Amino acid sequence: MDATDPTCELGASIGPQYHSVRQVRDRYPAVREDHLRYLEKWSLVHPVVRTKADRYYGFQDLLVIRQVSEGLAGGAPFRVVLKGLVAARDGQLTLDFAQRKVDAHPVKVVALSPPRRAGAGARSTDLPSFSPHSSLAAQYFREGAELDEGTEGDQERARLAYRKALLLDPNLVPALVNLANLYYARDELVEAQALYERAMHLDGECFEAYFNLGNIHHDLERYLDALEHYRVAIAIDSDYADAHFYLAVTLEKIGHSAEARAHWRAYRDLAPKGEWVELAKEFSE
Repeated sequence: MDATDPTCELGASIGPQYHSVRQVRDRYPAVREDHLRYLEKWSLVHPVVRTKADRYYGFQDLLVIRQVSEGLAGGAPFRVVLKGLVAARDGQLTLDFAQRKVDAHPVKVVALSPPRRAGAGARSTDLPSFSPHSSLAAQYFREGAELDEGTEGDQERARLAYRKALLLDPNLVPALVNLANLYYARDELVEAQALYERAMHLDGECFEAYFNLGNIHHDLERYLDALEHYRVAIAIDSDYADAHFYLAVTLEKIGHSAEARAHWRAYRDLAPKGEWVELAKEFSE
């Protein structure tokens, strides 16, 4: 297509975060035009812009289209792939980032003593003081940390334990983070955000607060705010794979694919058996 073609100019004005039918089919040649029409009919993809000449899809739609391409490449009939996607949309399967967000767990602080890292999804940090109040606060913190991944009743007791810890030591950052995580799990984002922000104010190197707050901004589609917090989190700890993953996803959603590639690669290298490693391999090239 000639560079002076008005369709080219329209595509440029729409922005790189959106992908035309031609671009989608270049990336996934097994997916035909009629397949895309069926996906739209079943409300599985949602073109963000329609013109007389073309339709444009967002990054979220690319994930669905990629699943179709993989299914077709594996020999499945399109009707079978379509049925599976409809089932996923109705909650029977987990196939896309929107569902991944719901299933994701925020980073938890598991201990108040070294070592700093305590495994994927959990970290430890130093207890800053050793006063009697701080010692009792640490006891309540440990009680909460043992309960907060249990039943609903356990989690309620964990919330109470963290609040007791904070009454004794209002500056106990790990208790703030883990209490915020419990609010986040209940989708009480205002309360979670306030606690993460307090933790950040008290400890400018609190990876957990920056990363988890980035997740809140991402969930609420405040992508520029999410980018800011993910970048700080990675500056604090560049070895945490999920921080690179969510930063890459957020960059893709605002059309910064070139910048995202480095973070796709970082996720791929840090989590070679990670849940999204195949996606990372594709988008890192």
